[in-house]
Amino acid sequence: MLPLRYSLGNLLVRRTRTALTVSVVALVVVATTLFGGLVSSLKRTFATSGNPRNLIVLRKGATNDGSSAVPLEAYQSLRFFEGVARDAQGQPLASAELVVQPFFHTPAGGRENVLVRGVEPVALAVHDEVKITEGRMFEPSSGEVILGRGVAGRYVGAALGSTLKFGHGTWKVVGIFDADRSSLESEVWADVRELANDAKRSVPYSGVRLRAAEGADLDALARRIGDDPRWALEASRETDYYAKQAESANVFYVIVFGLAALAGIGAAFGATNTLYAAVQSRRAEIGTLRALGFSRAAILISFLIESLAIALAGFAVGSAIAAGLARLLSWWLGGIAFGSQTFSTNVVQLRVGLGDLGFGLALALAIGLLGGLAPASRAARLRPVEALRKA
Repeated sequence: MLPLRYSLGNLLVRRTRTALTVSVVALVVVATTLFGGLVSSLKRTFATSGNPRNLIVLRKGATNDGSSAVPLEAYQSLRFFEGVARDAQGQPLASAELVVQPFFHTPAGGRENVLVRGVEPVALAVHDEVKITEGRMFEPSSGEVILGRGVAGRYVGAALGSTLKFGHGTWKVVGIFDADRSSLESEVWADVRELANDAKRSVPYSGVRLRAAEGADLDALARRIGDDPRWALEASRETDYYAKQAESANVFYVIVFGLAALAGIGAAFGATNTLYAAVQSRRAEIGTLRALGFSRAAILISFLIESLAIALAGFAVGSAIAAGLARLLSWWLGGIAFGSQTFSTNVVQLRVGLGDLGFGLALALAIGLLGGLAPASRAARLRPVEALRKA
């Protein structure tokens, strides 16, 4: 076998041609890795939303909070169902909530629908991933709101101590909360009764979140809610609800694979041309190696190593650029905005994960293998005498 330094040394001898091919592979890796990271970040945002011990109760047929309505009488009954957890004071951990999607104005003059959730103080116990990191919880019936981390600073007035305008009124921002990077960080929370009055909603609630007691059968509790003839309601696990919301990102995966295939084909052609040129310029060298006794397999593997080395260099450069761009874009844009099934904006923090890098590596290796196979085979098939004569 030819020594490894022979293959790598040839790349250094042809620096310009090698650098151009590495750049092409790097651009493909940057594009596909960033797009893949955007999709996986969106799915990760929904995957971390919800608590496995929570049930979400909506009107039958409703696919999300925004299209649901739950009457006050139903909430008063649901909170005392057997299997619903209670706090230290014996109060049921049942959060009646209202969702609206008013327009918020961006500093650039645009506007976006933002999910505003009306809640009661018990919501912090039911949504225990929500932690107020700045300021305090709003006081009921006081015109105050708290903002998710993804909303803060993104819209006009969306800052601690500022006045925020939406709906028919103005609201004082008294707190900022984090929620483990879940979709709740893209929301604004207000007092549920005030929000219902502002939105002129005759039915005060969109849905109810119930925390199940330790050891309670969530499926049995959900069936009881669905079988109750008094109201047409259905209950599902909160984690399942957000998992369905994340299905909207699946179409983006198809786009990513399509773009990767098209870009990969182009990059493979670039690598193929580079190596074909290397074979043409090194006929005498290849003939000499064959005359010295190196086998066709050794020549084939040597050229494939060159191609794969170019691909790996392109991956290393591209992945570093993609990771840096992801952080820069998230900082500069304050997160990437996506429209959700609730017709509101979800702000996603773009991150390039190990899975995205793995996809980029697999694509780069495929480019190197497919781009180098034909030139390597051609080099291996050259007969020593013919190669020396045509050189």
